[in-house]
Amino acid sequence: MTCRPEGRDAEPAESFVAAADADGRVWRHPDLARYPDVGAALRDWTELEPVLRDWQPADGKSLDGVRLLTPIPSPGKLVCAGANYSDHLQEMGVGDVPPGMEPYFFLLPPTTIVGPDDAIEIPDNPEARVDWEAELGVVIGRRVHQVPVEWALEAVAGYTIVNDISARGLHARPNPLAPPFAFDWLASKGRDTFTPIGPGVTPSWFAPDPQSLPIRLWRNGVLEQDGNTKDMIFGVAQLISAASQLMTLEPGDVLATGTPAGVGAAKGLSLRPGDELHIDINPLGALRNHVWRAGEPSAQRDPQVA
Repeated sequence: MTCRPEGRDAEPAESFVAAADADGRVWRHPDLARYPDVGAALRDWTELEPVLRDWQPADGKSLDGVRLLTPIPSPGKLVCAGANYSDHLQEMGVGDVPPGMEPYFFLLPPTTIVGPDDAIEIPDNPEARVDWEAELGVVIGRRVHQVPVEWALEAVAGYTIVNDISARGLHARPNPLAPPFAFDWLASKGRDTFTPIGPGVTPSWFAPDPQSLPIRLWRNGVLEQDGNTKDMIFGVAQLISAASQLMTLEPGDVLATGTPAGVGAAKGLSLRPGDELHIDINPLGALRNHVWRAGEPSAQRDPQVA
């Protein structure tokens, strides 16, 4: 994970990479601390992986008073898979998965990314209908192009949690020039702060089966999403292989794998200033963020329940 010292007496300092154990304690690792963020460390993943596999937290120094930052602030590519859970398709009124369906991808700018405990800034527009989408994030550790499905997981450095925030009301463009220009993914999903990622990157050997991970999201303490990666239409290996047919995947790239059922749109709900979101994917940890409206201090907002 990417960290920075925090506290009243802490001097301004550069960020660095550290490791965390199962209890959430943060440990300094001599081979990681020289990197400013996990994304930078992933460029040397081939050399770092065997070192980290053999490392025990007790061999390092425990750290207190650090703030967790987004692990990968500027991936070369932030690739998102859409419509990848059949139960989510059904709740959105799509129905059965059509025969011959193939993975669908779109790209988001790195400026959408924020980290743990950071604010999600929603537009001051009641028509935006901003929604949540808890997703498993796949972090690439090896450069691959047109990789076969059976080899695709070897490209994975680890996994993280992604919240693909979506302004549903801004997805359809008013008065489009022509039907092909009717949808605007950038206006809906590409806004600053709309992609919280964290708390860290869990190495792949701690999650050997990415198709058996529970995904849960709470909004203001209410469980909204309760899914499992086993219900993906296309598994992680299939997504990596399919994406690599379109583009070369490189170390540090992040692939968001779609969201299960339970989004706000299906329930007539949307995010409001003061909302608190908590996503848990065991064993990846938890990602927490709060919501505020553009132009309003987030610290002055109180949690609200719809």
